This record gives sequence, C-alpha cells and structure tokens, in this order.
Amino acid sequence: MAKRDYYEVLNLARNASEAEIKQAYRRLAMKHHPDRNPGDQVSEEHFKEAKEAYEVLSDPRKRTAYDQFGHAGVDGSAGGGFGGGFGGPGGGPADLNDLFGGVFRDIFGGGRGGGGSQAYRGSDLRYILDLTLEEAVFGATSKIRVPTLVICATCGGSGAKPGTKPITCPTCRGVGQVRMQQGFFSIQQTCPRCQGRGTIIPEPCETCGGVGRVEEQKTLSVKVPAGVDNGDRIRLSGEGEAGESGGPPGDLYVQIRVKPHPIFTREDNDLYCEVPIGFATAALGGDLEVPTLDGRVSLKIPAETQTGKVFRVRGKGVKPVRGGATGDLLCRVSVETPVNLTREQKELLQKFAETMEAGGKQHAPQEGSWLDGVKKFFEDMKF
Repeated sequence: MAKRDYYEVLNLARNASEAEIKQAYRRLAMKHHPDRNPGDQVSEEHFKEAKEAYEVLSDPRKRTAYDQFGHAGVDGSAGGGFGGGFGGPGGGPADLNDLFGGVFRDIFGGGRGGGGSQAYRGSDLRYILDLTLEEAVFGATSKIRVPTLVICATCGGSGAKPGTKPITCPTCRGVGQVRMQQGFFSIQQTCPRCQGRGTIIPEPCETCGGVGRVEEQKTLSVKVPAGVDNGDRIRLSGEGEAGESGGPPGDLYVQIRVKPHPIFTREDNDLYCEVPIGFATAALGGDLEVPTLDGRVSLKIPAETQTGKVFRVRGKGVKPVRGGATGDLLCRVSVETPVNLTREQKELLQKFAETMEAGGKQHAPQEGSWLDGVKKFFEDMKF
C-alpha cells in the first residue's frame, strides 16, 4: 500500500515549524499508543505511521530530502519500527514515558539519573576573610587555605581501583533509572543500585573509597579590591569542590569581614572618629591635628566649640569599590573635663567661675536652656 504524505499524516502545512511538528506527533501518539489501545490493530498502524512521519520531519536533513524527492529521498532511513519493532528496547513499542519523558518525570518525580554515567557540578564553597580597615579601604592580596574536595589523583576521579574501571549497572543497564508500571503509564524512578549514575564500581579505589574525590587543603591567593566592606563577596570561579563523574567544579565565594578599628568606624563610604579636645581649646579655639588612614590633617577648632560638634574633612573617607565619589572623614569632638588638678589650678578655676557668675552674661547656653526647661516643667505641675 502506498504511503501517505507525511505532512498529511500529521495534519500539518509544509512550512510547519519544529514545535508544530512535535505537538502534532505528541497528540497522535497519545491518541493511538498501543498501551492505551490494547489489541487495536488500526490504532497501532496509525501510531506507526505517525512515528515514521515524525522521525523524518523532525530531522532537518531528512526533511530536506523528503521535501525534494518525496518518499524516495528517505526510503531506508525512516520507519525504524517497520520490520523490527518501533522504538522500544528489544523491538517492542516505545512506552509513553519514552515519548513524553520530560513531562512524566516532572509529574511523577523522576530521579536525577537517566542517561548513563551522569556528571554533576561540584558544590560551591564559602570562606570568611578577616581584613583590617586599611586592607579593606586600600585593597590587599591575601593567602587563604581552604578545605575542599579535589579529584582523586590515584583513580583520576573514576572511583575505581587502578587497572579496573566502572561497569554498567546490571539493574538499570546503564540508564540510571528503572521503570514501574502504573496502569497504562510507565513511570521512571532513580535506580536504587547505582543511584542514577548508570555504573557501579566492583573494585573501589583504596585512596578515595570509590568516591572519586578526596579532601585536601588548597592554598589560594585572593586579590581584594580597594573599597570592599563587610558582607561583600569575591567569587573565585572553579575553586569550589570538584564535580562528580567528571563534572565541572563549583565556585568559591570569599566573604569579607572587617575587623573593628581602634580609631575609626565606617558607615557606607564615610569614616567617623571621636576627637577629644581640652577645655581651653574648646573655649578659645585653636588648631588640632587629627589622623586619617593616609596621614594627618589639621583641623581648625573655632572658639566656643561644644561637645558633639562634627567637623567634616572632605575626601578622607573610602572610595567605593564600584566607583563613585570618595567619602569623607567626620570628626566628632568631645570636650574633656580637666582631672588631677593642682591646688593652684583649682584656685584659678574657682576665680574663673566667680567672674562668670558676676559677669551677668549667659556663658553656658545649653545649661541655661536646660534650667529654663526644668523651671517650666515644675510650673506646669502646679495646680
């Protein structure tokens, strides 16, 4: 009997896209699959016909030949099912899970195996790097030692004893999955013997115990860019744990932790410091040297400066790691009360206090404001 046109079989236009071809085939395959139509010879023939059409039209090379020469251009290359089964192992019909494997694995929770010895990416690692404030602000290069899993040198990562090699798992025959029948659905699950790898190791490597990886201390050089702050991370690609079965290694994330500084604290790109000044300097004013991370600067203290006054020194903060304007240094002054006074100094201060009281002027504005507030508070309490 003459074969029908493949586009007609799938009910498609000749300019149909790959997605349209796949969708049409899945629709017909689901409708006519032998598992859903046991003993129905007509449905089985429709299924074979749809599968043959799909095998040709889904292959760009075969489709081109078919479009140019018709069935003559693909005779012998399609329809692998005619004369020797059609798609299933051993010549049997392909089951629904073969046709729609991805869909049914999502629904029924298929294992991570499914294609022989599977390679898996290694795990990412995290390392906390302690830095001084100066190292964080100006950048540094640090040596770190990281415990990690590396490829076993004895077996080269295979897990097998030298001179031997892994063999195909006899339970799943290398597929990494086994099938369970539930009604007309054939559901795949991870092979319990090889855990989805598709291979087993009869003679494990004595060094790694068949794992293919061993723990090792790895020394790395980490270049810390200027301007990093607490919580910033530096990614070292490929420096994580080695992958399984030849898979790629993971990454190493170096997390920055800045140690407390005896003088400065940091907020974003600004630095803060407390600057104690003497009573006389606060009252009369003067020049004061204050530290910065790259030297000293002179700070002009105006007369009558009060505790808590903040002076800003431009450009003496931190340059952001991702670019932008450099922050500032903010100096908060704290007026110190004199201690360990001599008798003469005490007498001088007493005379000074007497002159303050006799002057009739307000020499302590904050004290006066506070006293006024206290007075009003008690007056408001009167009934």
